[in-house]
Amino acid sequence: MRHGDKNNNLSRTASHRKALLSNLACQLFQHKKIVTTLAKAKALRPYVEPLITKAKENTTHQRRIVFSYLQDKEAIKELFDVISPKIAGRPGGYTRVIKLGKRAGDNAEIGMIELVDYNEIYGNGVESKEEATAKKTRRAGSRKKATAVKEPAPVEEAASENKENAPAPLADTGTPEAQEEPLK
Repeated sequence: MRHGDKNNNLSRTASHRKALLSNLACQLFQHKKIVTTLAKAKALRPYVEPLITKAKENTTHQRRIVFSYLQDKEAIKELFDVISPKIAGRPGGYTRVIKLGKRAGDNAEIGMIELVDYNEIYGNGVESKEEATAKKTRRAGSRKKATAVKEPAPVEEAASENKENAPAPLADTGTPEAQEEPLK
């Protein structure tokens, strides 16, 4: 019976699984994102996140503990010197798994696991909490002003006269990603 056995064995022995996760973690720290099967990516997340948490405290003891898992000096240097300062303010959730579809050869589900703070595409839309609250305050204030003013301003009348010559405005979807050019 397998009651309470929640870890994915990935069809490997314990030593093979440990070596696999160690190698995947080293590659993740060096390249900041890797593409692998979805099952391996999901198994790698709980292996890597505690190591990143240990890297926040840059002591010899923590380096030795992480080295016992990874056995790769270059990955340790990258983790403690480059990654750790960047994620110092984040309380957890250092990685993200994205499904990429199925592989052509064997129809295996493919996923990408990446460090959250190193993705430029998703990172641009993220704001700090202070900026988000300031925006809400400004929006609420501008809404009150807009509802208080009932009469159109003379500038709007001049704009309506030139409306025939002006090009049609683009539809605003509200997201900054939609306003950018599509990737090629």
